[in-house]
Amino acid sequence: MRAFVLPLLLCAALAACDKPPPDARGLQRDEVLLQVSATGHVETRPDEARFTAGVSTVAPTAAAAGTGSNEAINRVVAALRALGIRAEDIQTRSITLNRVESGPNRGRFEASNQIEVRVRDLNKAGQAIGAATEAGANILGGPDFDVADPEAASNGAYAAAYRAARARAEAYSVAAGLRIDRILAIRDVTGQVGPMVGQGFDADMAANQAPAVAPPPVMPGRNSSEVRIRVDFALVAQ
Repeated sequence: MRAFVLPLLLCAALAACDKPPPDARGLQRDEVLLQVSATGHVETRPDEARFTAGVSTVAPTAAAAGTGSNEAINRVVAALRALGIRAEDIQTRSITLNRVESGPNRGRFEASNQIEVRVRDLNKAGQAIGAATEAGANILGGPDFDVADPEAASNGAYAAAYRAARARAEAYSVAAGLRIDRILAIRDVTGQVGPMVGQGFDADMAANQAPAVAPPPVMPGRNSSEVRIRVDFALVAQ
C-alpha cells in the first residue's frame, strides 16, 4: 500500500507545479491586460457668484476708527439686503484694528471690516457689487463663479472619460486582432474644477433697479470640469 502512496503524492506535486499561480491583476489564461488612461472634460454655466466687500476707516483714535468701520459696513450690508441678498449669504471674513506706523497717517488708527457675499442670481451680481461700492465699500475682491452642484458636473466628466477610455481600448484591441472580454478595474486618477474663459453676458437689470452709478459688467463665462481615470481591460483572441 505504501508503494502506491508516494507515486500519487509525486504526481499531485507535479500537477501543482504545472498549474500557473493566480494572476494578481485578475487575468485568466489567454487574456491580455490593457491599461488605458483617459481624460473627461465638460463645461457648465456657473449659477452663483461670490465676492468680498469691505471698508477701511482711518481715525485719530481706535474707538473712532472702529465706530466708523462698523457704521460703514452696516450700510453696505443694508444695501445688499435691500437688493434681496439673504442674511445667510453674507459672511464676515475679517475685522481688524491697527495703529498706523508709517506714512501720512502715522500715529492714527485704521479699522477694516470685510464680508463675503454669495449672489445666487447671476443677473444681480453686478448690481450687488455696485450697491456695495455705492454704500461705502472701498475694498473689493472677486467675483468667483461657482456651480451649486459640482458633483453633477464631475459625474458628466467621468462619463466622458470612460467613453474615451473605451474607444481607445477598442482601437487597440482591433489593431492587435483581439477583442475586449471584460473590465478588470476603473480607477479615479485625478480630478479638478476651475474657471474657464468663455462667452459671458452683462448683468440684466431693470431700469428702476439701476443704481446711480452703473455697476460693473459681470461675465461668468463657463466653468470647466476635468477628471482623469485609468481603466484595466482584459483582451482575448477574436
